[in-house]
Amino acid sequence: MGDDFQSRRAMIAGVGVGGLTLALTACGSNDAASGAQTSTADTQSSAPAAAGGALAKTSDIPVGGGTVFKEQKVVVVQPKSGEFKAFSAICTHQGCTVGGVANGMIDCPCHGSKFKIDDGSVTAGPAKKPLPEQQIKVEGDQITLA
Repeated sequence: MGDDFQSRRAMIAGVGVGGLTLALTACGSNDAASGAQTSTADTQSSAPAAAGGALAKTSDIPVGGGTVFKEQKVVVVQPKSGEFKAFSAICTHQGCTVGGVANGMIDCPCHGSKFKIDDGSVTAGPAKKPLPEQQIKVEGDQITLA
């Protein structure tokens, strides 16, 4: 009886550990797959613009405003008529994607940081660093990543 009890106990413990290992492996696989899918999607959606594809027409970017291109992780603004600039769309506070541009400010929806469209500098925290400027080309009425 002692041997049967020990054998059953060992088998149950083994299944428990094996089940736990399987569950952890499955979770790890899903996380890894999700990361790979995210990376692939980001690369694929950025590739056309990086290869010279147009982000927008100049008429699509309002004077005193801008547009966030989430897939390319860039925000294009027009501080003054005919002056176009681009900044990273990734907030310098905790890496959220900025949500939009209004009233001359680039707004981050996560924690309320605001950045000037003139130079990407912080006007309201918690972010402490400005948005990094990104290179764009304006040719005719087309805006592309440089």
